[in-house]
Amino acid sequence: MPTYLTPGVYVEEVPSANKPIEGVSTSVAAFVGLAPGGPVNTPMRISNWTQFAKIYGDPNEPDNGPFMEGAYLAHSVYGFFQNGGTTCWIVRVGDDGASNGRAAAARAALPAATDASVEAFAAVALNPGKDDVTVEITEEPSAGEGADKTYTVKVAQGSENEEFTGLSTKKGRTNLATKVNAQSKLIKIEETGAALPEAQRVPATGLFKLSSPSIDPGKVEGSHFAGDVARRKGLGGLAAVDEITMVVAPDIVKLLGDDGDDSSFRDLQGKLIAHAEGSGDRMAILDTPPDLLPQEVLEWRLNTAGYDSKFAALYYPWIEVQDPLTNKPMMVPPSGHVAGLWCRTDASRGVHKAPANEVVLGANGLGFQVTHAEQGGLNKVGINCIRAFPGRGIRVWGARTMSSDPEWRYINVRRLFNFVSESIMEGTQWSVFEPNDEKLWIQLRIAAENFLTRVWNDGALFGSTPGQAFYVKCDSETNPPEVIEAGQVICEIGIAPVKPAEFVVFRLSQFSGGEGSSIS
Repeated sequence: MPTYLTPGVYVEEVPSANKPIEGVSTSVAAFVGLAPGGPVNTPMRISNWTQFAKIYGDPNEPDNGPFMEGAYLAHSVYGFFQNGGTTCWIVRVGDDGASNGRAAAARAALPAATDASVEAFAAVALNPGKDDVTVEITEEPSAGEGADKTYTVKVAQGSENEEFTGLSTKKGRTNLATKVNAQSKLIKIEETGAALPEAQRVPATGLFKLSSPSIDPGKVEGSHFAGDVARRKGLGGLAAVDEITMVVAPDIVKLLGDDGDDSSFRDLQGKLIAHAEGSGDRMAILDTPPDLLPQEVLEWRLNTAGYDSKFAALYYPWIEVQDPLTNKPMMVPPSGHVAGLWCRTDASRGVHKAPANEVVLGANGLGFQVTHAEQGGLNKVGINCIRAFPGRGIRVWGARTMSSDPEWRYINVRRLFNFVSESIMEGTQWSVFEPNDEKLWIQLRIAAENFLTRVWNDGALFGSTPGQAFYVKCDSETNPPEVIEAGQVICEIGIAPVKPAEFVVFRLSQFSGGEGSSIS
């Protein structure tokens, strides 16, 4: 309390005793896959399709945008935003020529003035993963007859600009590579044509855009997707991004062998599931192999894949979209569209609503028309079907995880627990290092009860009263002396989640007395 020496009226700002818990976002997806451009193994936060297309577009074929033959990432991201997604993280993977664990930077060949097919120099970005870098080379007016040619080099990256004048190809302080490399914070110049005749070591003038190394989808291996947590590569690069709640990897179908061997594909799906389980607040959205009949996908699920996880969901069949590269229909994995649909359901109804009986926007057809009878066997083992209904469009018609535990059967139940636990964890960080006494226990109990009451009011918890929907216990019973001595405070919370009405049953009966029939 401040010390008052002069008479008067004073106003004090008193911090609230109860620090409210805010709900965390549940609608941030992460995509791991292949793209024709953009930084490699650098997670990038994307908030709309235009931003994605600009960063991951094809530098050699700008008209193709971010679409790439033999890859599904762009189709999945487009479907994500089309279906209601608002924020996602992208990790472009592949053989990027990395060495010592560091990805190769964006570069541009600077051709010789006498032959555009000959590389005289190369410009390499010093800050990969940031904005595009451009290099403009212009020839300066001649200082006199017979004078050596000099050049101006302008470098731009986002709002940063550099200009170097009086550059020459002669050795010395004004040498193009020497002066730029000594002063530039954006690029370095490599003298790749040092062995060329002197006449060909003269750079061509023009504007050159640096781009990341191209990736051959046919040479992508499982290790590129799995990556490395320590080096922040591939899937491992997402470990440090806290806000992600769902993970999608549509391009791992490239690992399916032509001989039917799907061991690499299943290994990567297993790593996706392990990643989600390890985080404790993410879910993996998985795709089945393409072109499977219902009985085949059932066999694959039960006897080949054999996954059992409450942090993963599987969708079948693939969906048909329009391929912008050929203007023809093509089949794509549904996971990206489904991730967007999850986000749309979160925004319109809440995370407690099962993300099912919702239209898949952008889907023009299905790889297979699953019947009511066929879905029975698939639904039972956690294969969520996407079905077409006359007059009602193409809809997700399943909301199950891949868990054999009935308690964690439904996607929305798992995601609700993720939401509650993450919200409470983040909203109570203030309590760390506070005195572990009854005052702290009361504050934690009030904060959790107030938050869960709001969750109950939103319809996410089952019960006609808050007391039926949840309980919070944080007292001397949950915090005996040995717990306090260990530096811990334990707050026990139980919630009763709302579960989806998967099977709505009407009982029809006919009775006499001239009153007709009834439905109950």
